[in-house]
Amino acid sequence: MSARHANRTQAPRDHAALAVLLSSATVILLHSQPPNGRRQPVTAIQLPPRSPQEHASAPSQVPDTPPPAAAIDLTGLRWADFHGIALPASPQDGPRDTRGGLASGFTDTPSGALLAAINIGVRTAAPWGPAIYAPTITRQVTGPDQAALLHNQAAAYGQLRASAHVRPGQPAGRGYAAVAAYRLTAYAPAGATIDVVTAGPGTDGTTVLATTRIEVIWRLGDWRVVAPPGGDWANAATAISSLTGYHIFPGEG
Repeated sequence: MSARHANRTQAPRDHAALAVLLSSATVILLHSQPPNGRRQPVTAIQLPPRSPQEHASAPSQVPDTPPPAAAIDLTGLRWADFHGIALPASPQDGPRDTRGGLASGFTDTPSGALLAAINIGVRTAAPWGPAIYAPTITRQVTGPDQAALLHNQAAAYGQLRASAHVRPGQPAGRGYAAVAAYRLTAYAPAGATIDVVTAGPGTDGTTVLATTRIEVIWRLGDWRVVAPPGGDWANAATAISSLTGYHIFPGEG
């Protein structure tokens, strides 16, 4: 794995938050405020393994349509830093607009769905501050648990901001995970289901892998992320032991 995968500093998990990032959505490893006052990255959250049946059992708004062969085309993929996390972007499939730290403008293709799931999902996380997570959730997240996701991230931001001693509205942490791999499990022009794998530092210095299931739907000319069950990305994530069965991103090997 690349250097983006391997910040292996150990620290307590006083204030950890889960989000899609790659997305979510993915498991995002954030700053904590340990008792000695020195800010350090928290360790990865080790989620209990679940069976494939359990992982796929959450209510879905996306048709269970097998993806077309060789559906994802990541030619020309590039990576951009976002608060410590390298996020993928494509000149063909988006995001076309990243003004203000937000991300929008994706193609209605399998590749566009993948890039939207990661770029939108990661931006729902509290540490980046309300100027990012609030409009992302309000404008680019849908589903019955959207309000719960916004409430949960606002509460998490309050805790992180107090711990980090930053002014209201300012970023309150950085990410310590890397987007490692993906699997497109279902696709139709109106919706897709994607499993996104993130890699982060474990308590013993090893790399911990977690996969997060992200659903997206095409609405009003762009992809929207479906809020996770209960507005908590932990409910869509599970630990895995290897990248077998997943596609590793170009430049991430």
